[in-house]
Amino acid sequence: MMDVFIPWLFAGIPFAGALVCLAVWSDPYRVKMCAIISSVINFVLIVGLADRLPASPDGSLPFYLLPLAAVVSALGQPVHENHRLSWTMTLVFLGLGMGILTGGHGFGLLCQISLMLIIMYLLYRHHTTLWPISWWGIGSFGVGVVGVGFSLATEPPLSSAASLVTCAVLLPLMPFHDGYLTALTRLPGSLPPFIVLLLPVLGLHGLAIAMPTMPDEFVAVVSFLALVSSLYGAIKALAQSRVRLLVGYGSISFFSILWWFVAGAHTATPRAAVLAGAVGLATGGLLVAWQVIRTRYGDDVDPQAISGLAAAMPKYAVLFSLLGLAAMGVPPFGVFAGFMGLLLTAPPSSTIGLFIALAAWLAASWYIMQMVQQLLFGTRRPDLRYADLRHPEFTSLLIVVLALLALGLAPTSLYTSDHTSDTTAAMERTSAWNR
Repeated sequence: MMDVFIPWLFAGIPFAGALVCLAVWSDPYRVKMCAIISSVINFVLIVGLADRLPASPDGSLPFYLLPLAAVVSALGQPVHENHRLSWTMTLVFLGLGMGILTGGHGFGLLCQISLMLIIMYLLYRHHTTLWPISWWGIGSFGVGVVGVGFSLATEPPLSSAASLVTCAVLLPLMPFHDGYLTALTRLPGSLPPFIVLLLPVLGLHGLAIAMPTMPDEFVAVVSFLALVSSLYGAIKALAQSRVRLLVGYGSISFFSILWWFVAGAHTATPRAAVLAGAVGLATGGLLVAWQVIRTRYGDDVDPQAISGLAAAMPKYAVLFSLLGLAAMGVPPFGVFAGFMGLLLTAPPSSTIGLFIALAAWLAASWYIMQMVQQLLFGTRRPDLRYADLRHPEFTSLLIVVLALLALGLAPTSLYTSDHTSDTTAAMERTSAWNR
């Protein structure tokens, strides 16, 4: 009987935290602490009830990553009344994400629709002169909502194809990637560092369920789109001058490589969740690191105008360098472990495809190296006021680095329980859970 209440328990704690945030709305510091404490409680509860988690082909790792990312995103933001909405909505999105992972076919899809509709509303309300409203991005999430509706109203293979479209919106794949980019650049406050993990993890979860039922013709199209999307994201990243767009396109390239591996294996395994989680965490960490610069020099700061941070901000330089190495896919961090895990356990079906994926990986990594070099090294400007990391900022970035290191060094069995190690058995249990 306890298992019946798990979806409501995991989703209910963040929602209750959001209500408390509204109760203490007048005090920004209390709102921030409420967001952090609620996320920590959610994480501790997941650890305590690890043996009760619903089975899924992509394993149990997403359950741990979501509250961790919520803590990181909230902790890295300075206390300000303008951030109260983003801290509260982080808890709402965390609750919806937990509902999607645990709620089965009915409650989970309802949470998925609610998540995309709320994001569409926020994107409509929150835009600036620097980041104007993007109807393409809002429309992408609308396509995702329609995909969920079709998956409910039709039978396989049409329902699987509709689910695949929704997955392509959440786990960004060209031509449905605009929603992810728009959310990353337009959502307020602490939401972007959380969204860049939340959406891909939820997309992979849906992909793990839909992909095994897809006809081979659909899978071949997905493989082709994945390779094209990986090159597209890498090339677009190299051409960007705005950091958030640069980071966003680079992560799309990595997620597209993940799509190619999943399509080749015809399933999503816990090793795919490692790559998705590591790329999402690294991207979120880079956004938090860039938020440190925005806090000191303004939202519209030109990254080309900032240099020489290594000597004046040593703590920031060390953590930002480690984040850059992790995001590039350098061992022993999680991005490298996820990529190699997929490469060794699911051999690629095409040598040419593997070459394209590797080329996209190297090209997407190049922008990170350039960004780190530009900010940390070069001439120290006397007109800039340098201030190293504050304690919450330092803690937030340190958590990301340690989590990425743990994903790279820990064996997959730690977050793959016996009931999820076999993909077929996991799918049968998931179907039983849905019923």
